[in-house]
Amino acid sequence: MTGSSIPKRYWSDLKKKLLNEGSEVYDKIVRLKMKAEDGKMRDTDIADTETLLRLIQSVPSPKAEPFKQLLAKVGYERMQEIQDPEMGLNRARENWQKLGRSEKWIQQRMTGQDTRNKLTDYWKESGVEKSDEFGFLTNIIHQEWTGITIK
Repeated sequence: MTGSSIPKRYWSDLKKKLLNEGSEVYDKIVRLKMKAEDGKMRDTDIADTETLLRLIQSVPSPKAEPFKQLLAKVGYERMQEIQDPEMGLNRARENWQKLGRSEKWIQQRMTGQDTRNKLTDYWKESGVEKSDEFGFLTNIIHQEWTGITIK
């Protein structure tokens, strides 16, 4: 993406730049041992998706520009959805249609999500707070419905 003839050095320089700027992105890059092409375990820089997208924004290269434009477009769309949540529902419907889901499937999915939200809201009002408690209750419902546990 950078067009660098020495990508390892470019990456090293970019990390130094991020560190010097006090960027929180630098702190989110961690090293894990992963199997390399030669079969040896080597330290490898990794990051989550949000951090990788932020890194792309910091790359000064024409090849990065399409990604930066996409990120700006998606960010703008999400800001619009905050103002008008129905836009988000419409986007979800369109995405499911693109994936080939039927109108019946889409309606069931949206109704199911609404029902799930009402149920978890009720649980919260009844004092359920921890995620493992939600998981336990969800497992009971799933087991009653399908006859098998989530595990």
